[in-house]
Amino acid sequence: MKHLFVLAALALGVSVAAQAQQDYPGGKPVTIVVPFSAGGPTDRVARDLAEALRKPLGGASVVIDNVPGAGSSIGAAKVARAKPDGYTLLLNHIGMATIPTLVRNVPFKVETDFEYLGIVNDVPMTLIARPSMAANSYAELAGWVAANKGRINLGNAGVGSASHLCGLLYQSAMKTDMTPVPYKGTAPAVTDLIGGQIDLLCDQTTNTSPQIEAKKVKAYAVTTSKRLATPLLKDLPTLQEAGLRDFQVTIWHGLYAPKGTPAPVLKQINDALKVALKDPDFVKKQEGLGAVVASDGRIEPEGHKKFVAAEIAKWSPVIKAAGVYAD
Repeated sequence: MKHLFVLAALALGVSVAAQAQQDYPGGKPVTIVVPFSAGGPTDRVARDLAEALRKPLGGASVVIDNVPGAGSSIGAAKVARAKPDGYTLLLNHIGMATIPTLVRNVPFKVETDFEYLGIVNDVPMTLIARPSMAANSYAELAGWVAANKGRINLGNAGVGSASHLCGLLYQSAMKTDMTPVPYKGTAPAVTDLIGGQIDLLCDQTTNTSPQIEAKKVKAYAVTTSKRLATPLLKDLPTLQEAGLRDFQVTIWHGLYAPKGTPAPVLKQINDALKVALKDPDFVKKQEGLGAVVASDGRIEPEGHKKFVAAEIAKWSPVIKAAGVYAD
């Protein structure tokens, strides 16, 4: 008889859990942790996505929690430790692939401590220079870079930032020593570039397009595999065209849940994400940021996970060679 009670209790527990998963999110708010400060590019993507997710999640409230610091690892750690019930998610950018190498003593494993839900978008990057730069084409700029080895100031928005990573890869591809100049964010880096205090900056179109359009900086190339279709940047060559073989950098964003989140809940979130990525308002907002909404196999959990593993393999040797850390 005792065994019957135990079995009945177990069955009831399974039934309750299954019902809870079926009812997800059941009117309860869903939190998306953004491991960066409010107002930045990733925060803007997250807020647009939160709005687009509400309807496919049954009208649930989707709120943003900004938890910046340590190359995005503090916010990511918060999600890794969260209850795996689908109510705490993480939106992170390329930092998810650089954390394992860039951050010392990471309190989680990127590849095993999260459930992968899908890539959201890709943001191209542009190589820009101070307005007084004499070079008028990328070929001329490449010649200037080669002639000024060791005397080039390459700005970035801080260790682990998108501009820092792009700069590291550019130095590696050019086989030229440059002096990295870190700033506390993109805005002061761009200000000093315009003022001529630094020579070069490689950053997201989200940040560079207004300066290029206003002719406050000189633009030389994009970091995508193909030229961009936007009127402002369509005439810029890719760095691959310019001879830097396999040079490709986009700042992608992906959605994650804590490891152990029930499969039915993960499917509901992934289904909602796919609907959100086709939302006309979301697509329009992303295009306004210079981003391309994901539509390939990476919007599936397996495709997302394989992509991040490949990105980790790509960035690890670059970061190790530079000997930098985001403490």
